Amino acid sequence: MKTIQTAVLADGPCGGSGAHEPARGDNEAAGDVGAAGFGELGADEAGAGMEGGGEICVVMPTYNERDNLEPTLTALFAWNHEVHALIVDDASPDGTGEAAEILAAGDPRIYVLHRMGKNGLGPAYLAGFDWALKRGYATLCSMDMDGSHRAQDLHAMLDVMRARPEIDLTIGSRRVPGGRTEGWSRHRNWISRAGSWYAREMLGLGVRDMTSGLRAYRARILRASGLRSVEANGYVFQIDMARRVAAAGGIIVEVPIVFPERIHGRSKMGADIVFEAMWRVTGWGLRRLFGRR
Repeated sequence: MKTIQTAVLADGPCGGSGAHEPARGDNEAAGDVGAAGFGELGADEAGAGMEGGGEICVVMPTYNERDNLEPTLTALFAWNHEVHALIVDDASPDGTGEAAEILAAGDPRIYVLHRMGKNGLGPAYLAGFDWALKRGYATLCSMDMDGSHRAQDLHAMLDVMRARPEIDLTIGSRRVPGGRTEGWSRHRNWISRAGSWYAREMLGLGVRDMTSGLRAYRARILRASGLRSVEANGYVFQIDMARRVAAAGGIIVEVPIVFPERIHGRSKMGADIVFEAMWRVTGWGLRRLFGRR
């Protein structure tokens, strides 16, 4: 794997003639998409006559993020007029899915994918990637709805993707020069840094921010990354995706971002998510050391 670290500055909201506006249809419902189901859904080619389609799709999983929908989407489109947003809602009891439907009805750039219940970040992203791949998007982004991922940073990352067509994955990084967190305790920063260091050493990768969820993928690298076998559920999904892109020969770039503490709602991070990350990374690392994939 070739890893490049690039410093990027964004000056202001992007210009342009506005987003491509496809014909609208009904938003969809989805069950779980994971190791057993991804290939069966036909993500390897675009489907004819499907709602959606364009150059860039930003996949945004949600669970109880109703208060964050409007401010986050407003900022997203202010900085990135050309993108479409796919909200993947896990049957949020606070009405996030219903509120997202109202927003989608008034904006042709917004789509909503409903899942049957809360079943983890990884499966939510896989469902969103499957939806976007089937509709022929060339670039698929992952972004949190809680306001901790800034729209201007995504804009800078997409500028890098446009300028460097050979890049397969751009990661918004808190751990390269120019990147930082805001409002985090020293303890939380230490845990985040230690987790990325452990994953980097165990997996032999050069990525500094292994767990960052602000990313932009080429569709081609997702199709080459063996998504049918993904089992990671929580935030370790981001580590798994980085190692899969590297294993597929992808070029990965880290772009510095600012990661502020969320304003509304509560973090989904828990001890079970940390435990999953530790044992999965350890298993992957041991298999690498002993020559097994």
